[in-house]
Amino acid sequence: MTDRVTIFDTTLRDGEQSPGCSMDVPEKLRMARKLTELGVDILEAGFPIASEGDFEAVDAISREFPEARVAGLARCCALDVERALKALEHAAKPRVHTFIATSDIHLKYKLKKSRQQALEEAVAAVELARKHVDDVEFSAEDGARTEPEYLEEISKAVVAAGASTVNIPDTVGYSIPSEFGVLIGRIARALGESAVVSVHCHDDLGLAVANSIAAVQAGARQVECTINGIGERAGNCSLEEVVMILKTRADIFPYYTGIRTEHLFSASELLSSLITFGPQPNKAIVGANAFAHEAGIHQDGYLKEKSTYEIIDPRSVGVPEGRLVLGKHSGRHALSQRARDLGFELTKEEVEDLYHRFCAVADHRKKGLMDREIAQLIRAGMRVREEAAD
Repeated sequence: MTDRVTIFDTTLRDGEQSPGCSMDVPEKLRMARKLTELGVDILEAGFPIASEGDFEAVDAISREFPEARVAGLARCCALDVERALKALEHAAKPRVHTFIATSDIHLKYKLKKSRQQALEEAVAAVELARKHVDDVEFSAEDGARTEPEYLEEISKAVVAAGASTVNIPDTVGYSIPSEFGVLIGRIARALGESAVVSVHCHDDLGLAVANSIAAVQAGARQVECTINGIGERAGNCSLEEVVMILKTRADIFPYYTGIRTEHLFSASELLSSLITFGPQPNKAIVGANAFAHEAGIHQDGYLKEKSTYEIIDPRSVGVPEGRLVLGKHSGRHALSQRARDLGFELTKEEVEDLYHRFCAVADHRKKGLMDREIAQLIRAGMRVREEAAD
């Protein structure tokens, strides 16, 4: 089994479906350009049957980026598959991604179909797609809550029908890593080398990334994810997090991706500019505070050796450098360094005076001080000393 993990990006499909994340075709083209620059393996551009806009986006991205593997989503029915095939007509490397729900709760209440009906429709959709394209992926929607024996049965059936990738989604973010790993391991063993096992995890319990990593350890070799973790409800597995976990902890995860990580931050920034919100400040990898340090003890260690408090070089993900946030928790070392950065060479006594002035202001603020405010404190101290000397 290869150690290469395929990154399937669904920012433009599942991500775009979430509230506040809609993108028009020109915006999708801008984001697609960045995603290809980032090095994603598969770019899921939309759900062609869902709207004219989605159809146009899949078609436009297929034309604009001939080097990209472009995927279009389709339910397991002829109308959807044919619409996806039409949208992918100009793609050099098209993938039809077809799906049907397989859990008993979805079959009973949503589809009102038997397991056998779902299996037959899945096989028929894969066979139809396979007549026109070489690359077909099948997803068992709500796979994490599907009875394992049936999940194994339908997985084998779609592979026999021509699917080369079988995706097991945790559609509602219900699973936990130990449980999900066992399920993925079973499907990976059942399919062997006949197909790639993929996962698509949602973050309803905050475990999308953890579940995806557990799946890779169990044999999955494709992870479906999004920039900034956007997606339905609580979102999807975050692309930047899963990629950097594999890269940073290569000592225990002997897997690799083709992602050019130095583009992660700019991809996050671009997406934020296209939709109505960005990542929360404490978001791993790309959040505003991901490489920010305020506590004095942390700042002191960081200034002596960055690796004391940074496990990732910010430049490796496209962030120019870490930053020290000067607030009420900051110490003398960081304050002295900031004064030097601002062009002031202070004596030990002057630093001590500045520190007390700084604390008097910072203690009454919830937010840190800006550089100009620190410079004002330094100049105020200089004036006081000059007046005392006179």
